[in-house]
Amino acid sequence: MNDPNGFLNINKIKGCTSHDCVKEIRRIFNIRKVGHTGTLDPEVSGVLPIAIGNATRFIQYLPQIKTYFGIIQLGIKTNTDDIHGAIIKKKNWPILSIGELDTYLNNFRGIIQQVPPRVSSVHINGERAYKKSLRNEEFKLKPREVNILDLQLKEWDQKKGLLHISVKCSSGTYIRSIARDLGLSIGTEGCLFYLERTESSGFEIKQSISIDELNKKGEKIHDCIIPINNTLNHLPSFTIKDNNDIYYWETGRKIKYSEETIFNKTNLSQISVKVLDSSNKLLGIGIFEKGDISYIQPKLVLNAR
Repeated sequence: MNDPNGFLNINKIKGCTSHDCVKEIRRIFNIRKVGHTGTLDPEVSGVLPIAIGNATRFIQYLPQIKTYFGIIQLGIKTNTDDIHGAIIKKKNWPILSIGELDTYLNNFRGIIQQVPPRVSSVHINGERAYKKSLRNEEFKLKPREVNILDLQLKEWDQKKGLLHISVKCSSGTYIRSIARDLGLSIGTEGCLFYLERTESSGFEIKQSISIDELNKKGEKIHDCIIPINNTLNHLPSFTIKDNNDIYYWETGRKIKYSEETIFNKTNLSQISVKVLDSSNKLLGIGIFEKGDISYIQPKLVLNAR
């Protein structure tokens, strides 16, 4: 059997790392070329899309939006900005109505500047921040722009200081930072009590599978692999019908584009395009270059010559 190519929608359990999942997939499928689309902290559960074989080359072209369900604990500050870290400070929280809490959450909706947690995978001079933090080094993290597309308050427990939220956000957003900063904006402290990722890169938790379930699939294990083409439906597509053009594509040359499509109606000069042959087989990713003569410029070519 040929090496598998495609994606697995893994439901990562709490307590294991994202790399642990990658190692398991390498073992199960006996393939080295495996990668995930975005780290989940060990104590966070939920969707962890994993790419196998040639699918690793397409990770950057997947949707970048992620969705979470989280619980924030007010009144507690930790060194990791979640409940699993060492407690640094405790402070009472005020009596708050649902409406008042929602007003505070307005500060975290839309495009915001966010400082990542000190215990995070952010690079500082070529080294991960969490490594510096473990050595108790002094360092500063710069704020980064993130986009909170949707932030909803689901439940509020005044007595315990716990608020349940759902968050839809851009890649690179830290929910731990929202918890920390929300506490400060209210006049208390805050940390993340619980987090589950319910959607990532177009993969949803209701279609996910755990590593344990995958191990029980036996000979049907390859049925769990999602074809690369099926994960790129958010991209516009371009079909190469002429064999000469397919040869041009496979040798890295531009393909002239003249059909009347949405591309002719957009002001964007460059957009990523899913490139197919007439049988709907994926050939790769191209960049649409609009001009007096428009082209599809090869960016990622499968079966390159």
